[in-house]
Amino acid sequence: MAKSKIVKANEKIADAVIAGYKKLEETAVGGYRKIEDSFVDRYLTHEGETVEEAKERLFLEQEARKKASAEKERKRCEKQQALVSEGRKNQKERQRREEERQV
Repeated sequence: MAKSKIVKANEKIADAVIAGYKKLEETAVGGYRKIEDSFVDRYLTHEGETVEEAKERLFLEQEARKKASAEKERKRCEKQQALVSEGRKNQKERQRREEERQV
């Protein structure tokens, strides 16, 4: 019987801690969102645009920049690979010529 009282007490404590954490989390996130919304409203909205529309536009612009950056990086890697391959090919050719000279 004593054990079940301890278990019940621990469950109550756990529930209270979880409820407190959730309230704290909601307060912090809510405060952040208010600050974010007022910043977007003040500095990032275009004429006649709502905060939600501005956030969506900014998100889409960011995704487009990420895509462009990834494509640019892919092309850079391909170019680098081509240069490395060309360098290896030239090195093998130099080695072949050197071996012919030694013979």
